[in-house]
Amino acid sequence: MLASLPDIATVIEHALLQPGITPAAIAQGCEEADRYGFPVVCVYPSAVPQCVELLHRRACQVCAVIGFPTGATTPLVKYTEAMEAVEAGAKELDVMLNVGWLKGGKTKEVYEEIAQIVSESQQTVKAILEMNLLTEAEQTLAVEICLDAGVHYLKTGTGWCGGVTVEQVRWLHKMSNQRVGIKAAGGIKTLAQAQELLLAGATRIGTSRGVDLVQQQAEFHG
Repeated sequence: MLASLPDIATVIEHALLQPGITPAAIAQGCEEADRYGFPVVCVYPSAVPQCVELLHRRACQVCAVIGFPTGATTPLVKYTEAMEAVEAGAKELDVMLNVGWLKGGKTKEVYEEIAQIVSESQQTVKAILEMNLLTEAEQTLAVEICLDAGVHYLKTGTGWCGGVTVEQVRWLHKMSNQRVGIKAAGGIKTLAQAQELLLAGATRIGTSRGVDLVQQQAEFHG
């Protein structure tokens, strides 16, 4: 079964999102992503220009988190943040849903916010659901809204409200009917854990431990 799994490096989004992360640490993360063949680095919008410059003509793409980590900024702020990141060179956007609006029944507003960013950014958009804060009914509603809005990936959470579970990924895989990719994120520290998530249907692994996972895989095959 494990033989059917991809090389772990090819599905890692290298998360450089620690509070207070410095330009030097961002530069190190970009170097690691390039060296190990990670497809994406995931950073705050303020770090996008630096990453784009460092990864110019490299295979690794730059992803910016939008409305991170709470999703509670206004639609105009999120839209502006997203478009500024795209203008600076971001090719992917991880957009945090307004969970309070979702739980409070403001579904039209949640849809319009994410749909506008999808439509006007013209880049790959991943909707962050923060599943650990949602009931199953709210999770279902969130998935329906995001699919209707045209997102390209569903992301389990920020990692700030608890880790991802295999059950969450399996459920998202089933609910999305393979229409979009699934990004698993939050507390992924071991190769075995990442492999379980991939087998459950994840297509991307968001983690700050990507180098560790690659080294674990090398040791396993060594």
